[in-house]
Amino acid sequence: MTDPVIVKQGTSPVILGFPHTGTFVPPEIEARLNDNGRLLADTDWHVDRLYDGLLADATTVKATFHRYVIDANRDPSGASLYPGQNTTGLIPETDFDGKPIWNEGAVPIEADIAARIEAYHAPYHAALSAEIARVKAEHGIAILYDCHSIRSHIPFLFTGKLPDFNIGTNLGVTCAPEFEAAVESVVAHAPGYDHAVNGRFKGGWTTRHYGRPATGVHAIQMELAQSTHLATEAPPFAYDETKAGKLRRHLQDILERIERLSFSARM
Repeated sequence: MTDPVIVKQGTSPVILGFPHTGTFVPPEIEARLNDNGRLLADTDWHVDRLYDGLLADATTVKATFHRYVIDANRDPSGASLYPGQNTTGLIPETDFDGKPIWNEGAVPIEADIAARIEAYHAPYHAALSAEIARVKAEHGIAILYDCHSIRSHIPFLFTGKLPDFNIGTNLGVTCAPEFEAAVESVVAHAPGYDHAVNGRFKGGWTTRHYGRPATGVHAIQMELAQSTHLATEAPPFAYDETKAGKLRRHLQDILERIERLSFSARM
């Protein structure tokens, strides 16, 4: 069985989370997906590659399983992140366009949910929790930067075009204001890009669950429009080296700034 999570320990106060880059679907679950589901279209395509090497000493925590198996960025209780708005759940029944992803009669039931929490969701968060505790013990502070991407046009989820950079801190609750300001300062001055702070995406369960600034743990979600680094936002979702190279400079600036800020904040 594929390990549900891969951890690379670093010496920085910064931890990069990758809950949605995994594409592993065990055969018994894949057999229940319909043709649309097997496209795995809602993957955060190439986001781990996009951030690779930008902050060499950062810790990384990556889920290997696909969000259709279970979504590592959803509350295990099943509570909605955005009550009253279209969204996908702990185990999605549809894709981001609202189209079914499971064969008829194969939609996961409570027993499936419990088994997948135990096999996938819980191990991912156990690993992430352990790294946050380790980093905080070493530095007195931990900065969880949760890395995401999504197509720039998804009418089922939002109207119009999504901004290029979407910063989520649950309305400023999950990190000290100086960290949010540092990230926004970079993207606000990135020529040719637009951004939003706590717009359609305010931070998922990971950000909201771990972000406790009063305890020295700060969490920020960055949701990137996939048009910023993909050749096309449709199969085969190819990585665009030119677009990505331009974007990576700004992402590196973000990570270096929050790392410097974390060092000064602990003094």
